[in-house]
Amino acid sequence: MSSVLLLGLLLVVAAAIPMLSVMLVYNRLAALSRRCERALADIDVQVRHRHDLIPSLVEAVRGFAGHEKGVIDSVVSARAEALRAVGSQDKLEAETMLTSSIVKLLSVAESNPSIQAGAHFSELRGDVNNKIAAARRFFNMAVNEFNASLDQFPANVVGRRFGLSAKRSYDLGLERLFVEEIPAVKF
Repeated sequence: MSSVLLLGLLLVVAAAIPMLSVMLVYNRLAALSRRCERALADIDVQVRHRHDLIPSLVEAVRGFAGHEKGVIDSVVSARAEALRAVGSQDKLEAETMLTSSIVKLLSVAESNPSIQAGAHFSELRGDVNNKIAAARRFFNMAVNEFNASLDQFPANVVGRRFGLSAKRSYDLGLERLFVEEIPAVKF
C-alpha cells in the first residue's frame, strides 16, 4: 500500500511542477506587460502637459510673429488631432505630426528674443521635452524587457498559448531631432 501511495504522490508532484512553472512564467509576463502599460501612461501624462503649454506658446508667437500664420495653424491643428487620437498607433502618429509642427514653431520663436524669454517657451523647449524623452526611454526599456522575455523558452511557449505577442517600441522619429539637440559651440 505504501508503494501505491508513494507512486500517487510522485504523480501529483510531477503534474504540479509543469503547472507551477507555467503559472510563474505567465505571471512574470503579465507583470512585464503591466510595466509597459504604466510606462505608456507616464508618456501620456507628459504629453498632456506639453499639450497644455502649447496654447500659450502659440499666443506668444502669434503676438510677435503674426505673419507666420501657416506655422501657427499647423500647430493648432496638430494639437487638436493629438488630443483626438485614441489608439496607441494613432497617438504615435499624431504626436509625431505635433512634434514636427512644434519644431517649426520653435524655429520661428527662436528668431525672436522676446518669445525666448517667456516661461512657456523655455519650459516647452527644455523640461517638458526632457521628461517626455525620459518617459519614452523607460517605456522602450520595458518593451524590450517584455519582448526579450517573450522570446525565451519557456516564456515563448506560454506566451503563445495565452495569446501574448511582442510589443512595439515608441520610436522618436522627428522627436529625436527636437529632444537630442546638438549643443551650440560658442567661441
